[in-house]
Amino acid sequence: MKILALSDTHLSCPLPRELLELVGKADLVVHAGDFNTLEAYESLKGGSKRLVAVHGNSDTPALKDLLPESEKFEVEGIRFGVVHTGKHTSDLTNMRYLALEMGVDVLIFGHIHRPLIDQTDVLLVCPGSPTFPRMSDPSVVELTVQNGKISGSIEKVASGDVCGYLTFARSIKG
Repeated sequence: MKILALSDTHLSCPLPRELLELVGKADLVVHAGDFNTLEAYESLKGGSKRLVAVHGNSDTPALKDLLPESEKFEVEGIRFGVVHTGKHTSDLTNMRYLALEMGVDVLIFGHIHRPLIDQTDVLLVCPGSPTFPRMSDPSVVELTVQNGKISGSIEKVASGDVCGYLTFARSIKG
């Protein structure tokens, strides 16, 4: 099964075509919050075969009423959790404990706008942001579950702007 994880799209309009093409190729799409608007959520939902989503801190009241704060699901015996943020999202120890509290093997989260995949006794996945990254290129995470095992990779996308800091840093590299 191919899973596309994304978060922090922060859009007031439908998702860009490139993202919708990636969404259409995935068996399951997971969004870790901060769509911003119902229109962005509906765009993603309409293009997905199956969507699991939570609300984020920047989502409209309508989205916060529609979507849960956290969600759990299972794929081939692997337990997944989804949240937008923990108490201290940039602290991976906090996110690890949150995964353990939720009883999941994989925790997908957002809020920090930069991608990471961290494996300890749980797998922590932050897809970054495909439209408004921080200290990173625009990104999503592709996860593959096959025969009860999971693998993943951070994928750059062209739908968003590169973080201004990276643009500056790359310009002085020399």
